[in-house]
Amino acid sequence: MDAKTMNLAEITLRIVRLPLIRPYVLSYRTYTEFEPIIVEVRDGDGRVGWGEGHISPGSSSETRDGGWTFCREHAQAAIGKDTAAVKAMIAAHAGASKVAATALITAIEMLEDDPALRIERAARLPLLAPFNSSAPAEIEEEVERRLDEGFRTFKIKVGKDADADSRRVAAIQRAAAGRATLRIDANRAYNEGDACRFAAALDPAGIELFEQPCDGDDWDANAKVAAVSPVPVMLDEPICALADVERAGGIRNVGYCKLKLKRFGGLALLAEALAAVRTCGMEPVLGDGLGTELSCWMEACVATKTIRNAGEFNGFLKPKLRLFAEPLQFAAGELILSPGFRPALDHDALSAHEIVRERHASLVNARQ
Repeated sequence: MDAKTMNLAEITLRIVRLPLIRPYVLSYRTYTEFEPIIVEVRDGDGRVGWGEGHISPGSSSETRDGGWTFCREHAQAAIGKDTAAVKAMIAAHAGASKVAATALITAIEMLEDDPALRIERAARLPLLAPFNSSAPAEIEEEVERRLDEGFRTFKIKVGKDADADSRRVAAIQRAAAGRATLRIDANRAYNEGDACRFAAALDPAGIELFEQPCDGDDWDANAKVAAVSPVPVMLDEPICALADVERAGGIRNVGYCKLKLKRFGGLALLAEALAAVRTCGMEPVLGDGLGTELSCWMEACVATKTIRNAGEFNGFLKPKLRLFAEPLQFAAGELILSPGFRPALDHDALSAHEIVRERHASLVNARQ
């Protein structure tokens, strides 16, 4: 059955604050909590769909206030309208806040029972693990601990000091001794010269890719790094549309594109972009390390049909609280999806952690 359309009777918007188990350190920000927008949509028969939009300050030009305003304005305009018309309306204005638009559209896609979210057979999806240690003894201990936990792909953040970063990566390579694959991520933090020096010094043994060496808008700098790197470069932040995928495909030694659902405005557009990555001769990597269970579940559903490497949809492991009444299953380094699984959110957990809530409804529903 194809996704069906219906009229929207009610939309509830929330911002929730989710403290993290431990700080999540990126080059541009250290997170101690996530604050996503959670969208709940209902039709007149009580069917429900959910969406998430986590705007991460510093990652793009989007702001949390702008995303919330976008959701409020479009939620009010959507009530009583056909879901297909609402998706088209939101998509037409998505440039104002791609993350907020994705939250609204994916909630509607879930309400419509989009085929991309159906799990036909059991799936086990390997996830990567962030790697945090720097001191030699701590590196060895973390490598063994992560391997014991079942992880076989480690993500190493670099970008502050090219020479110190090189020494740390080499130490992790020695400790891993070929038992794990390494992804190196600069989060746009290097300038061109430091990025080229760091990349050129890499021993490619066990390294899968080097992610986003320089600023996302500086395509020339990233291309120069790719030209000297002994491992493929992956572009992340600049990949927000099909044109970006095609541009990346034209750069020598850019072998990967990192895609995130929240940058593409919905499941259908994400699927189109994933296909385009391979058409352009690259391999896609999928996932948002800043997502909660909602976006991670959606990305995992898409990954069961499209992805051949470790997923980066591991953000759901970072908060102290899970949002699903039946939490996503995780064991031995893998996210586990059961056939027919469809999540329901824990309203008590949402209420306990919400910062703000706003309900939009038709006159009939508003009285209930």
